[in-house]
Amino acid sequence: MQALTPAHVQAELDRLNTGITIRFFENTTATSQQAADNIGCELGQIVKSIAFMVDGRPIVVLTSGDQLVDDRKIALLHEVGRKKVKIATAEQLINLYGYPPGSVPPLAYRTPDLPVYLDDSLKRFSLVYAAGGAHNAIFPVPLAQLAEITSAPFVDVVKAAG
Repeated sequence: MQALTPAHVQAELDRLNTGITIRFFENTTATSQQAADNIGCELGQIVKSIAFMVDGRPIVVLTSGDQLVDDRKIALLHEVGRKKVKIATAEQLINLYGYPPGSVPPLAYRTPDLPVYLDDSLKRFSLVYAAGGAHNAIFPVPLAQLAEITSAPFVDVVKAAG
């Protein structure tokens, strides 16, 4: 199965009348640190799109680039045992989400109505930067607008500091 592209993400951003344009970089933005370095922003402003399979169902958690997701909190959120929460494989990323690792955007997925969650850690920033569907594609988006266009509820799913 072919991966989706930034054109798919841009088409969805346009369909939603966001006024947002994906930016392309010469260097990779596949990791949060690489993205922050290229943009010149705080690591926490990078939106990490973490794809999980929860009891066999795909979900996406959008969290701050300086945080780690706690799979126990994902399990509690979905009322399943921790062993039912798995990071999506590269094959699942392409087949279900549409994008390879390091390029998963917060919207425009191959699977319609895929559940998306925003972690509370992003609330520290009014402007964040999300992957645009390729290893060098990013788009800036006000956090309030990201919540609106993804219809994602805010949840607490990151590991506690310390």
